[in-house]
Amino acid sequence: MEFTAIDYSIFALLLVLSSAIGLFYALTGDRQRTVQEFLLANRDMGCLPVALSLLASFQSAVAILGVPAEIFRFGTEYWFLGCSYFLGLLIPAHIFIPVFYRLRITSTYEYLELRFNKTVRVFGTVTFIFQMVIYMGVVLYAPALALNAVTGFDLWSAVLTMGLVCTLYTTLGGLKAVIWTDVFQTLVMLAGQVAVIVVGAWRVGGMARVWRVAEQQGKIAGIDLDPNPLERHTFWSLAVGGIFMMLSLYGVNQAQVQRYLSARSEREAKLSCYAVFPCQQIVLCLSCLTGLVMFVYNQEHPLAPTHSSSDQLVLFFVMDVLRDLPGLPGLFVACLFSGSLSTISSAFNSLATVTMEDLVRPHFPELSESRATLISKLLALGYGLLCLGMAYVSSMLGPVLQAAISIFGMVGGPLLGLFCLGMFFPCANPTGAAVGLLAGLVMAFWVGIGSILQGTGGAKGVPPANSTALPTVGNLSTVLATTLLPPTSAPPSPTGLQRFYSLSYMWYSAHNSTTVILVGVLVSLLTGPTPAAALDPRTISPVLPWLLCCLPPKIRQWFCCGVGDPAQAPGHADATEKSNGVPNGLVPPGPNRQGEEEEEGQGYIRSAGAPSYTLQETSF
Repeated sequence: MEFTAIDYSIFALLLVLSSAIGLFYALTGDRQRTVQEFLLANRDMGCLPVALSLLASFQSAVAILGVPAEIFRFGTEYWFLGCSYFLGLLIPAHIFIPVFYRLRITSTYEYLELRFNKTVRVFGTVTFIFQMVIYMGVVLYAPALALNAVTGFDLWSAVLTMGLVCTLYTTLGGLKAVIWTDVFQTLVMLAGQVAVIVVGAWRVGGMARVWRVAEQQGKIAGIDLDPNPLERHTFWSLAVGGIFMMLSLYGVNQAQVQRYLSARSEREAKLSCYAVFPCQQIVLCLSCLTGLVMFVYNQEHPLAPTHSSSDQLVLFFVMDVLRDLPGLPGLFVACLFSGSLSTISSAFNSLATVTMEDLVRPHFPELSESRATLISKLLALGYGLLCLGMAYVSSMLGPVLQAAISIFGMVGGPLLGLFCLGMFFPCANPTGAAVGLLAGLVMAFWVGIGSILQGTGGAKGVPPANSTALPTVGNLSTVLATTLLPPTSAPPSPTGLQRFYSLSYMWYSAHNSTTVILVGVLVSLLTGPTPAAALDPRTISPVLPWLLCCLPPKIRQWFCCGVGDPAQAPGHADATEKSNGVPNGLVPPGPNRQGEEEEEGQGYIRSAGAPSYTLQETSF
């Protein structure tokens, strides 16, 4: 089925409105004249837009295509991933957000310098940039490729249009434009999914019949309590392994943390985490219901030729079920590309932030505010153009595409382990952190690449869980999705080293982060734990004393290296020394401090005027 003029109009309207939001914030307010406004929206966002922006980044086009295909083929077992959302969002709200927010940092990796040293900070930054640069090109190219294969929608027109529009509103409007376009695009995504479910269920006789047929065909899964970590999906791998996946996304990922830091208070940042939880449950339910409706519809109206890849199933279903309703196919395409736009814009903005704050400003501490803001905008523009280049590279990767996709997930677990090492293990020193991160990355790439090459076991060639990917077995149109769909035939039982490679992909984040922590603690103890005098108590999680309350006092004192409750620590000389006498490396906004008032319980001072900070040079 070809698109009609109405369908193209709806798709064009999405792009026009997204661009208009960017232009609006470029021409109103302070007009993105400060780094604080461009990168952190002046730290003045409410919890609801922040929550919807967090959701939009999570609910990308890859999930819109991948989750229904997963339910279509394997049933509702994937639904149990929703059990991990509660702790996966509660832990960031009460462990990670308080530390990051009270330090008043801009880049997540500033924390690594305050806790360890500049070398560890640069390692973390470079790892994140490597992760996101590879990912953003694929997430732009792959859904467009799948759409082209099914609908004939011009591939490179879609890629170029999306990439340029996204670059435009991200560069002009900054984080505030990114957040508000995410809100708009989230509504478009929900509208597109609801339209498909309602029309699809109506065509097959209603949701009651959908559920009844799915149950008769064995698609309604029960709870599988098998503890075997090699099994692809069980309750434990989804509900427990999924927590680590969520933490790597919502706890320490710069794209998400940057949204927390844009909230007007720590309380608003926490509330945004709480607000995401029901939204994610709704989105997961919509995706699962789409898969069930698609399955029942396929019983009566076969959707696709047998050679089609799994990612195309949703698109074949949409084009078939909405064929007599002009405008709705365009709405779903707008829904699909809204997911891509929200994810890519988050990548642009977060990459510009870490590059500016971690790689540029430390070497040019006297950089003026206007020049720093201009450089930040140029960085966002540069990453937007780089994204288009990476999309072209993705088109040439062929069978290597799956490995490129997998790199995104391989990096998330080690970075999570590095931050946990800093917050929960006061004995950890910079050497242990650097060696632990390296060990975690080596382990991640070893298991991840090994599982791809072996193509066996519980993971079945699955990329790590905090990425999203589908297999590329002889088919370039395979795209990112929240799970990798394994071959229909059962693989041979793994033996020897193959069992190691067969670890379920849902455990990858837990496995790799644990590797970082174990190696980091061991190396730190061997090389000498961090002295209490060199440790900034604010970089230790406030909940640590509660976690250790049952231990004997001597063991607790040894474990904490003599550090007291960080929540009660008024400050630390080492943090001032690292930032040339300015706490957290931030210079107060201007000489006039009379308009300042301290927010009780937030651990920082808010200025009445528009804040402007300068990161000072730091030393190894």
